[in-house]
Amino acid sequence: MPSTPHDPIEQTEAAHLAAVTAIYEAFARGDVPAILARLADDVRWDDWADNSAQRAGVPWLARRTGRDGAAAFFEAASRLRITEFRVLAMMAGARQVAVEVEIAAEVPETGGAYRDQEMHLWTFDAAGQVARLRHYTDTAKHIAAAGHAGGA
Repeated sequence: MPSTPHDPIEQTEAAHLAAVTAIYEAFARGDVPAILARLADDVRWDDWADNSAQRAGVPWLARRTGRDGAAAFFEAASRLRITEFRVLAMMAGARQVAVEVEIAAEVPETGGAYRDQEMHLWTFDAAGQVARLRHYTDTAKHIAAAGHAGGA
């Protein structure tokens, strides 16, 4: 029988892993409201000081804030034709969960496509809600698929 974590840090890590697992399960079902419910009101989505994909205007990697901003990410992502999406591994710490993902997608608007291995870094606030998400990607692949030659 699996043991239950007794250490408060282990309990927090387990709760964060469970939350991120539920987010990916909701993503697979297309259940955006279930994902948004796990986000802080002021969530920061791909909030970077300097990101070449954002400078190039890749819509699904744009900087966004708040639940409405996260919903706009899912609207942009819904225009992709995702042909493969696999979670390869998850690692948890006291405030963050890192997820290794393999993804392949086509961009019907441009005729572009990409295959990437990404890291998604989920950061939680004290209330256990997602306060930030960052996609660590091969931005050159995303820029090319979005139809932006050369990038930024």
